[in-house]
Amino acid sequence: MSPSALRPAPLPAGPAPDAAQPAALRARLASHIQRRGALAVLVLMVAIASATSDTFPTWSNISSILGNNAFVWLLALGMTFVILTGGIDLSVGSLYALGGVLGAYGAHTGGTWLAILLPLAVGAVWGTVQGLLVSRAGMAPFIVTLAGLLGARGLLQALTDEGATTYLVPPGSAFRHLGAGTWTPVLIVAALFALGALLLTRTRFGATVTALGGNENAATLMGLPVARTKVLVYVLSATLAATAGALGSARLGSGVTTIGVGYELTAIASVVIGGTLLTGGSGSIGGTASGVLVLAVIHNLIDHYFSQYGSAFTDTVNGAFLAVVVLAQTLLSRTRQTD
Repeated sequence: MSPSALRPAPLPAGPAPDAAQPAALRARLASHIQRRGALAVLVLMVAIASATSDTFPTWSNISSILGNNAFVWLLALGMTFVILTGGIDLSVGSLYALGGVLGAYGAHTGGTWLAILLPLAVGAVWGTVQGLLVSRAGMAPFIVTLAGLLGARGLLQALTDEGATTYLVPPGSAFRHLGAGTWTPVLIVAALFALGALLLTRTRFGATVTALGGNENAATLMGLPVARTKVLVYVLSATLAATAGALGSARLGSGVTTIGVGYELTAIASVVIGGTLLTGGSGSIGGTASGVLVLAVIHNLIDHYFSQYGSAFTDTVNGAFLAVVVLAQTLLSRTRQTD
């Protein structure tokens, strides 16, 4: 046998280091854009609006952006956890309205503690039922939470005699102070967002949420509590929505039965604009906060420059902006997977 026959076969050549570096750079760049793109857009919008408008950077306008709809942003916080698992929650808008009525009813009949605990309890039970139907019964989240949307709105109508009864928060109630002014709502929301970020990034539960959205089968094989995590994210989303509604009623002074329509779409849009993939597995609380503020600034600018066109123009811009963001996310995800 010749010496050349004894020589080992050469290993297949891998990608050259110089060729691999641009691919890795593109993947990292795509990841950064996906995670921090909303923040960059927000900074750019604020800079342009401040330079072109004398009224935008005023304190009254900033307080309007931050304070008027602060509690609605809690819907996006809970939605982030749900979407990270690959699910969806369409019931949050109706639960927001239901929580407002329950909060006003509790403040009217039993004081501040009942006004807070009653919406918390109802939201937690509602989320538990939805989570069990998704995780244990294997039902589609879209169908389950659509039923939850209709059910919560129906319960709201029953509690208020189809809107004929409006519960008022007593003027001297301590509960009213939770929604008063600008900074109280903002500080409450900021604290809850900070807690949400810690929950997602510093706990086993948060790691399981992300793993579940990335690959549910792999998460199951790893021994992660998949079913329990699914239940908990729907409990978290529903509880935050009901609590936000209660705090909103403290700000308005009554349980308004007609609010909350379409809020679930605003929450989903904020989460997606913030960089969370609709398929789950990738996203952040900080990105959602940026997405929420981007939509708030867009609404403010439309009211300032295009108020004559009404809310229809706002919805059109929101839809177009969301479509662009989803398209960008799709392209960025393909870039990361290819590289």
